[in-house]
Amino acid sequence: MEILDVLDENGNYTGKTEERKIVHESGLWHIHVGVWIMNKKGELLFQKRSMQKKVNPGKWTRTGGHVDSGETPLEAVQRETAEEIGVKIPIDNFKLLSISKEEVDIPKYQVTNRHFIYSYIAIVDYNLEDYTMQQEEVSDLKYITIEQMEEAYKNKDENYTFIRWKNIDNVINELKKIRKLQLSKKFELA
Repeated sequence: MEILDVLDENGNYTGKTEERKIVHESGLWHIHVGVWIMNKKGELLFQKRSMQKKVNPGKWTRTGGHVDSGETPLEAVQRETAEEIGVKIPIDNFKLLSISKEEVDIPKYQVTNRHFIYSYIAIVDYNLEDYTMQQEEVSDLKYITIEQMEEAYKNKDENYTFIRWKNIDNVINELKKIRKLQLSKKFELA
């Protein structure tokens, strides 16, 4: 059972905790983390959500999840990465890109997701065979280029979760800048 810290609408901790299911059913504010994992060639790792997932089953997304009660977002992104794709990326390899506030009502799943999303980037030197998928969460992995991601967004490819994100144009532009710096060896994580 996942226990999450409850935040107020300004992102402040309230001192209350609640089960994840109740947090979503009641529309309580909480923290979610996500990470763009970029390899040395500038490609992004996407994971296909298991068909057992309640929300967005079988869709491609980045690695991420909820921040457990008492955990920092940085600790959570490292834990989620280790759990879902079987690699413990060193904590210093994660760089915070942004914090955004999002409210999403998904009546089909009886979910009201109100969360602050901490988005990270991590540059890695892993091949697909270096990952171990957590079967309950992930059914497949692949690397794609940012241009393939951009094309999926333009075509409104429903196989990807990011096509509904409000700020995806900004995300794509930021990822292109990071890729350019990373390929020129000027991107520093620390």
